[in-house]
Order: sequence, then structure tokens, then C-alpha cells
Amino acid sequence: MENLFYPGENLDGLRRIADIGIVVDLVYIDPPFATNHEFLIDDHRANTVSASGRPAYSDRLRGSDYLDALGERLAAIRGVMSSAGSIYVHIDVKMEHHVRLLMDDVFGPENFRNAITRIKCNPKNFDRFSYGNIKDTILFYSVSPGQITWNPQREPLSDDEVPRLYPHTDSAGRRYATTPLHAPGVTANGPTGQPWRGMDPPPGRHWRYPPAELDALEAAGLIAWSSTGNPRKIRYARDPVTGNAAGKLPQDVWLYKDPQRPKYPTEKNARMLERIILTSSNPGDTVLDCYAGSGSTLLTAARLGRRFIGMDNAPAARGVTERRLERRGIVWENLAAPSLSAV
Repeated sequence: MENLFYPGENLDGLRRIADIGIVVDLVYIDPPFATNHEFLIDDHRANTVSASGRPAYSDRLRGSDYLDALGERLAAIRGVMSSAGSIYVHIDVKMEHHVRLLMDDVFGPENFRNAITRIKCNPKNFDRFSYGNIKDTILFYSVSPGQITWNPQREPLSDDEVPRLYPHTDSAGRRYATTPLHAPGVTANGPTGQPWRGMDPPPGRHWRYPPAELDALEAAGLIAWSSTGNPRKIRYARDPVTGNAAGKLPQDVWLYKDPQRPKYPTEKNARMLERIILTSSNPGDTVLDCYAGSGSTLLTAARLGRRFIGMDNAPAARGVTERRLERRGIVWENLAAPSLSAV
């Protein structure tokens, strides 16, 4: 399967995917937010809400009609996803709780991973009886609670973070920190509840690793022993073999501001999309965005070696997306073409 685009109603496109037998590994969607606005675009700029320009898309659907329509599409998306797939739904804070309930119904509350806070703009100075709104939310769910593609993109440490997060130095001058080798909870049966080197885990806790893995860590010199005989795992600031900086694991607050000169209303930050695609897919996987808008998800997926499926029924969105794909030399097929057959 190559890159595909469906120039029409996304529910029809999703049914087309199911009929052909295409399986999707990652979904990112930025659906309308039930704002009750018309979004416009002209030849000079993409206005979020303006009194001039030609229509980009309508966001007039509200209340139960909005939720029913989105829920139907989420169910169709779920039907074409792989067992290790993930979905990210970008939504306004006013609709977040409603959409999360929909996501729980479709994907199951056990598959909820995060409600990621995305800082979208600079602080505001609006004269309102409320705090400035500088964030929105990305709801992150998986298809399965135990099977998921996960390649976390570590963030670089600043110069002042290295000594603070890695306060110890070994005989070779390498900075490191230590973490407990036990975790909360009692393992009644199984190796992590058994003694290791004559030591039981502390009361109410179990070893994080089976005894054989603890032995391997000790043999690799990755266990530090305190003066009281307490073992802790060593984490180096730089990998002892490669010399690469360890970095820090990503958290659930992201700073990815909206583009200052968007090509389409509500266009999102391409670096944010890069992070999502690298984290939750592998090269060669298929990425779906059935609210494609300006095509940023599709462009980013192609650049990172993934196949994409885009959908949008707005002529303005299709025009922007097609021009951007053509400028990058990215080839795609029309998903509506009768020549496409089952895979």
C-alpha cells in the first residue's frame, strides 16, 4: 500500500479502508471543537475566525449531534486499527471531558494512557473573568492495554539539570544517579517476591527485576550498595558504551505553540506531530489523519518513512494539502479510486 488520500466525507473513507482491508498503526486527529464558528481562508493568510475570506470549514455541529458524529467516526477508526495501535485526539478543553467519555466507550477506559496538556500560545491579556487560556488537550489511547508501539523520545538535559539529576560521580568521572531496585506491592508468588542474595524485599514491596536480572545488573557494575547494604540501580547521564546522553523521559505537558503563519486554520505544530509519530509508530507503519486539514500529519509521516492515509471533505483543505505534497515530491493515490483493491 502507498500513501492514500480520500477527498470526501471521512466516515465514507473509513468504511472504504475497512472494505479494502487496510490496517492502521497510528491515528492522530484534530477534529472540530464544537466552537459554532465558520473558519475562513484567503490568499494572504489562514484566519482562525474572520469576517473575510472564503470558507475553509464549518464547525457548527454542537451538543449531542457533535458527540454522536464524532463517536461514530471513533468507532470506525477503532475498527481499522492494529492491535498495537495508538490514537491521539486533539481537542479543546471545553470538550475534553465529553470526548474522553466517548473514547472510554469506544476504546475502553483501561486503554487510556494520557491526557496531554499542550501549551499552544503565549500568555494572554484578555479582560475576562477567567484565567488566560493557553492550553488544549491531546487524549492518548491505545487499542490494547498490554500491546503498544512505544518509542519514547527523550528530551535533552540542560547544563544545570545534569548535576542535579545525576549527582554522583564514579571513579572514571562519569555522572550517575541511583534508583530503588524494589517497588510497591507484594508478590505472593513469582521470582520478584523471593529473596535475592539472602535479602528479602522490604515489607510491602517486591523486587523490580527477577533475581537472574539482578545478578546480571550486578555483574555489569550497575548496582550501587549503600553503607547499610541497600542495593540501588545505577543510571548514567551518558551511556557507558556509546557515550550518548541519556536525556529525560517526556512528561504529559508539552510546549508546542501554533504556527505564527498557518497555511490553514487551526494548523498544528509539525514538531509536535513528529514527536507523536516517532513515539507511537515504526518506519513503514501506516499513519491515519481523517481530519487532515493542511496535511501537516501526512507530510510529517512521509518525511519520517511512514505511509499515510489522509481524509478531508473541504475543498480548501484538499487544495492546501495537495500543493504541499506536490512541493515535497510526495506521491499519493486517491483512496476513492475503483482501481484500489483489497490488500
